[in-house]
Amino acid sequence: MKQLTHYDIENTQQKFPITIVCDAIRTPENIGMCFRIAESFGVQKIYFHENSPSLENRKVIKTARNTIPQIHHEMYSDFNDVVKNLKEECNTIIGIEITDKSINIQDFDFKNHEKIVLLLGSERNGIANISLVDETIAIPMYGRNSSMNVIHSLAITLYEVTNQLTVSKYQL
Repeated sequence: MKQLTHYDIENTQQKFPITIVCDAIRTPENIGMCFRIAESFGVQKIYFHENSPSLENRKVIKTARNTIPQIHHEMYSDFNDVVKNLKEECNTIIGIEITDKSINIQDFDFKNHEKIVLLLGSERNGIANISLVDETIAIPMYGRNSSMNVIHSLAITLYEVTNQLTVSKYQL
């Protein structure tokens, strides 16, 4: 067995109809990792609130590891407006959030949605206006803690979404 380097690996470069909206994420490392995770999973676009750390922030740049120029991104000032606009463009708005209506992620059928928006809430308060979402999904947890880091939740969700979309593509 030989461990491979980055130069030995050629990933299938593919884009999925997925957009991410970050609702008031304030930690530079989370912003940087959002880019890195989103690029890894072929996300089309990311929206960040204007009060999020700058993309010139040293910690954002370091954790993003050269992925900032590789993914479309935009800053917004009004969360409600950006979500309403995405809804008007026929996106399904899915909040990664624990609610009384959340569906376990593995039970949610992402294949039934042509364009998907994943909403990430703030680290402290979750999604500010939960009434804007079409659906909420939750990641089952088996320890005492009831939540995890917002970017870890994003990574798990993107894995499930792209896995379902890729499997369905080859089953047709």
